[in-house]
Amino acid sequence: MAVAPQLTSDVVFPSFSLLGKKAFVTGGSRGIGRACALTLAAAGADVAVGSSPSGVDAAEGVCREIREMGRQSEAYAVDVAAHDDVATMCEKVMADFESIDVLINNAGITRDGLFRKMDRGAWDEVISTNLSSVFDITQRFIDGMAARGWGRVINISSIVGRIGNFGQANYAAAKAGLIGFTKTLAREYARKGVTVNAIAPGFVRTRMLDGVPDKAMQFVLDTTPVGRLGDPMEIAASALYLASPIAGFVTGHVLDINGGMAM
Repeated sequence: MAVAPQLTSDVVFPSFSLLGKKAFVTGGSRGIGRACALTLAAAGADVAVGSSPSGVDAAEGVCREIREMGRQSEAYAVDVAAHDDVATMCEKVMADFESIDVLINNAGITRDGLFRKMDRGAWDEVISTNLSSVFDITQRFIDGMAARGWGRVINISSIVGRIGNFGQANYAAAKAGLIGFTKTLAREYARKGVTVNAIAPGFVRTRMLDGVPDKAMQFVLDTTPVGRLGDPMEIAASALYLASPIAGFVTGHVLDINGGMAM
């Protein structure tokens, strides 16, 4: 008969609980951001949900779902490419939540096109939204985390930032920039109890893929070893790990979640 192993009193089991923590998820109204917001709330966190102005109704819907879990949640609609508006939004978040312990920088857009046809407007819009906004928002919250001796910053990059992609010079540059930003902040804040990591999803079933032609989508599936698109909740589960107390020894890491498309 098998005998159950005896556990010594000094065993500490991993905890993924975020009870008592406060999180802010940008781009939280749909897709990966929505999945992250709901997953953090399910783990016990109160969650501020950021969205674009056009996504405010969807963000309010996410907040309602979080409140039904018994957690605090508020929606904040802003164009994150607008520096002054971001500052005002962050002030509102602080007024409502007092502090932020977990920041997930997820807001992003695409403006795809061949490089030779890409104008400066398409370049600037993507860089401002996907990269410069992360500077603005992170700077508003990370020193508070450091002062309290605990914090998590999780930047949503992309497989495109790892390997590039045809017609996405602006998007690839922004997402690759996030990786360098992540590694630098990880070094600067490691001794202050704040970890900074990135997640680089592959092709995930979100609204961002709605306009992809069938032929291109078939190519994606054919070149992804697992043979399917990712699910937003698979990304959110990884974000929960990085946000959790048990991940305190993980910093400066880029977690690739891409079904084996890039190894």
